[in-house]
Order: sequence, then structure tokens, then C-alpha cells
Amino acid sequence: MTARLDVVLVRPKEDGNVGAVARVARNFGADGLVLVTPRAKLGQEANRRAMGGLALLKKAPTFRSFDEAVAGADLVVGTTDLSTGRSNAYLRRSVSPERFGEMLRTLNGRVALVFGPEDNGLSRTELARCDLLVHIPARREFPTLNLSHAAAVVLYATHRARGPTDPETTPALEELELNGTEKELFLARVGELLVRTGYPSHKRRSLILLFRRVLGRSTPTEAEYRMMLGLFKSFERALERKPHG
Repeated sequence: MTARLDVVLVRPKEDGNVGAVARVARNFGADGLVLVTPRAKLGQEANRRAMGGLALLKKAPTFRSFDEAVAGADLVVGTTDLSTGRSNAYLRRSVSPERFGEMLRTLNGRVALVFGPEDNGLSRTELARCDLLVHIPARREFPTLNLSHAAAVVLYATHRARGPTDPETTPALEELELNGTEKELFLARVGELLVRTGYPSHKRRSLILLFRRVLGRSTPTEAEYRMMLGLFKSFERALERKPHG
């Protein structure tokens, strides 16, 4: 992503929320924080919750109006807890955070990501000024997220869309090395155990297939296969010690 991404907070009510947004903005690579007439004095609580995002918080410019805050942006992206798919309801037509993240991958310019106040969100006038809206899907009976939580969800989606090759991101999920030999050895041990325990012969094939499908979905590592094989060895030793008769 080559776009500059600024997080704009309009009339935030709680200083702790502002600090928390500064933190997640730093977590997920936003370039700046912008404030529009904050209703709370930013003090110790904001600083405490900002943590590593304190630098963003300290240099955040404050504007008196929404229009002034987004005046230099090439794309103004608002967030809303209400969304509609009706073609005639353009005021609240929106995209998902994931879709927004995908869009940012190919954009170059300044993007203002705008969040409204905690109590009532962006006004209709402010929504109308936005070029694009993002809506976070949530339960219909309670769709409103805390300001910092909403910022975290959207910013995570933008960061994740950059992909695991982004040199500025933490490592993605560990790459798993598949080991077919260990898998087949494990399935063979399962078959042997079924025979030794007297499992019905007409059900063995289906059970082995079940294990194969489960292992295919979970893709265990070589170390995990070895641990499971160790468990089977314990079963075998227990069977050998079992008295006959």
C-alpha cells in the first residue's frame, strides 16, 4: 500500500478512547491521527492507553470542523454502524473492512479514515461528504462498537490486506512442512491398533478414511505426528502388559 492513511476522529467524547485509537493506529501502520473538536481534554488517561502510539497522539493536529480536517484528503472514508444494500439509499451504502483493505492495496494518495463520536456517530452531512463508507458487520440488535474497537477492526483489515510479504508486518502464520511419510505411518499404527483391540473389521476401512480426512484438514506437523505416534506406542505397551485369559 502506497497511500497515506490518516485516522480522523470527529468530536470524540472519551479521552481514553482517543488514546486507544492512537495505539491501534500504530499497531496497524496508520500514518497519522487527526482530531476534530474533541469534547474531552486529552490527559493522563489518553496518554496511558496510547502506549506505543503516544507519538501519534502527541503530534495529532486538531481542527475546528470536519471539512477542514479532510480538506487535503484524496479519498474520504467514513464509518457507520448502519448500512443498507438498497440502490436508492446511497447515503449509507457501504463496503466491508476487508473490501476497503483490498482497495487500499492499489491506491496512491492521502486517505482519511473517519470515525464519528461514540454517542451518535457521523452526522448525515458528514456522511454525505464521505466518498466511501465502511460498515463492520455485527449483530443486528446491537451493531454499535466501541470507538477504539471499531478502529481496530478496520485498521486490522487494511494491514492484513497488505499480505504476509509486507516487510513492516509481523510474521504471518507459521509455514507448515507437510510430511506424508509420518502421516502414512500414523494411519498404519491406527490400523494395527484397531486389529489388536478387536475393532469390527467391517468398520476399520471407514475409520481409517475418517482419520485421513481429519488429518488432511488439520495438516499436523512432523513433531505433532511423532507425539501422536508416541501415544500409540504407549497403547501398544499397555496392551502387551494386559494379562491374557
